Amino acid sequence: MSSDTIFHAERELYLTLLNLSKYHPKAFEWLKLLPDWLGDIKDKNNFAHAPEYQAIINKLPKINAKKVALDSDNLQIEVCFTQAEFKQTEALLRKLAPWRKGPFLIGSDDTQIFIDTEWRSDFKWQRVMPHLSCLKGRRILDVGGGSGYHGWRMAGLGAKTVIVIDPSCLFYHQFMAIRHFVGDKDDFCTHYIPVPLEALPEHSQLFDTVFSMGVLYHRASPFEHLQQLKGQLVKGGELVLETLVVDGDDTTVLVPSERYAQMNNVYFLPSIAALTLWLKKAGFSEVRCVDVAVTSLEEQRKTDWMTYHSLEDFLDPNDLSKTIEGYPAPKRATFIAKK
Repeated sequence: MSSDTIFHAERELYLTLLNLSKYHPKAFEWLKLLPDWLGDIKDKNNFAHAPEYQAIINKLPKINAKKVALDSDNLQIEVCFTQAEFKQTEALLRKLAPWRKGPFLIGSDDTQIFIDTEWRSDFKWQRVMPHLSCLKGRRILDVGGGSGYHGWRMAGLGAKTVIVIDPSCLFYHQFMAIRHFVGDKDDFCTHYIPVPLEALPEHSQLFDTVFSMGVLYHRASPFEHLQQLKGQLVKGGELVLETLVVDGDDTTVLVPSERYAQMNNVYFLPSIAALTLWLKKAGFSEVRCVDVAVTSLEEQRKTDWMTYHSLEDFLDPNDLSKTIEGYPAPKRATFIAKK
């Protein structure tokens, strides 16, 4: 891949939206906003570390991947490093820590870099994937997609276009680091726009499948979030919603008084029955809960690539079924619904 990874990735994104706009005029609205979206994430007045992150991407060695396995749990990118390139790349990627969503495996033989992320995002993918409609040939929006791990996995299932959105400057550049080594091996079908959902034009109706995984409980207005998700879907499109839930009936919703598992931006944790009602009230049909799982210490933990506090520090040390604040420990449910 050429030296300017970010430039080429953004060019491919522009061309994708330009092509889409020929058949879907709403995509023109995205095109008009794109320069500001991409400019804002690089502005050091918005993000002090942006120039440093860009420099890291530009310093990555120029090597073409021999093979990319987007259907692998350790998203594998086979690259032949020299020893010097191996050491240089690992040092640069570590400067983009903390790495939260993954894992990624870059290299070959005895020069492999294993990015052991805080979350084993493959665990979630294995729970969600069996319940999805076929992704082959679909346009997909991944809301709050972090560094893009799940977006790459969607491409691995044959999606035509994947657009990951997340407003994090760090996650954007982590995606670009992986993009650098993937190169053109996914035919440039996986893209990243560094914005939150509410920044997108409303009612675009551009996507066959919309994913929102680990986002709803961070929204102060959950119904607004559900409406925004619905607005991005084509008629008959599929929503995949994964979020924290609590036990209870259709009237049960936990509203943490201050923090939940040390997070201060958690607003509403509904029961499965309550969230089913929410989705129906928001206008979705064929609503079903397809998976429920308590988050384990194997799925979320500290690693060499994320050395800050993690799940173990957020639970009651004397009772792992409770958070440190005394609430039920994190339990996540996945819903699938149709527009």
